[in-house]
Amino acid sequence: MNPLLKFKKITLILAAILTTELSSCATTTNNSVAGVNRSQLLLLPASYVTNMSNQAYAQTLSTAQKKKTLNENGAELERVRKISNRLIGQVGVFRADASKWKWEVNVEKNDQLNAYCMPGGKIMVYSGLIEKLNATDDELAAVIGHEIAHALREHGRERMSQAYVQQFGLQALAAVLSKGTSAAAGNASMQAASMGSQLFFALPNSREQEREADKIGLELSARAGYNPDAAVTLWQKMEAQAGSKPPEFLSTHPASENRITELRALAPKVRPLYDAAKTDK
Repeated sequence: MNPLLKFKKITLILAAILTTELSSCATTTNNSVAGVNRSQLLLLPASYVTNMSNQAYAQTLSTAQKKKTLNENGAELERVRKISNRLIGQVGVFRADASKWKWEVNVEKNDQLNAYCMPGGKIMVYSGLIEKLNATDDELAAVIGHEIAHALREHGRERMSQAYVQQFGLQALAAVLSKGTSAAAGNASMQAASMGSQLFFALPNSREQEREADKIGLELSARAGYNPDAAVTLWQKMEAQAGSKPPEFLSTHPASENRITELRALAPKVRPLYDAAKTDK
C-alpha cells in the first residue's frame, strides 16, 4: 500500500477511536438514592455487545436443554421468575430503555452458587444458589438485583471494550464501528464475536463495578418490596459456604467484611423505598 494512503488510513482509524471514546464518556444509569453516577468509557456499540450476549445465552439454553437441566424444577422456575419480574418492573427508575429490553429468566439445575444477567436482560439462576443457601425470596431478590444492576450499568460492555482493544487492536475496533470490510479487520472482528461469551465470563468485575452493583441492586430490590437487610444475610451465607475453596459466584463477585459493612450502611437509605413498596401492595 502507498505509504501516504496507509498513513491516512491509520489516521482515520485513530480518529474513529478517539471520537468514540469522547462520545462514550457518560453514565449509563440515572442518579438515584444509590448515588451511582460514574462516567464510563464504552468503546463497543451496545448493539454489538447485546448481539454477542444473546448468541451466548441461546447457546447456553440449548446446551442445558440437551442435558435436561433447563427449568427442570417448575416450582423453582416460577419462584425465580416472580421475583425477577418484580425487580424488572423497577428498572425504569435507573434507565427508561431497560423497560423495553427483551428480558428472559431461566433456571439451570447446577450445584454451583451462581447467577448472572447478560447484557440486554438475559438472566440465569443456578439451582445450587437456591438449594444450598436455603435462600429466602428477599435473599434471592438481593442476588438477582445485583446481577440486573451489572446489566443496567453495562459493566460487561465496559470490560469487553477494554479487552477487545487489547487483544485485537484499534483496527479491529474501528472495523466494528465503521463496519469495515478489510480482510484483517474482518477476521479480527469475527474472532472477537466468536469469543464474546468468553470475554463476558472470564473478565472479573472491578471493585468499583461490584460496589455499583451492590448499591443499585439493593435499591432495586427495596423498590420491588424486598427487605434490603437480606443482602447482608445473603453474603454471610455465601461466605459460610466458601470453606477452603470459594464458590464460583465468589470467584467473580468478591465478598468481604468491607462489602457487608457498606451494605449495612446503605440499607437505611433505601429502607423508605422498601416501606413505601410494602404499603403499595
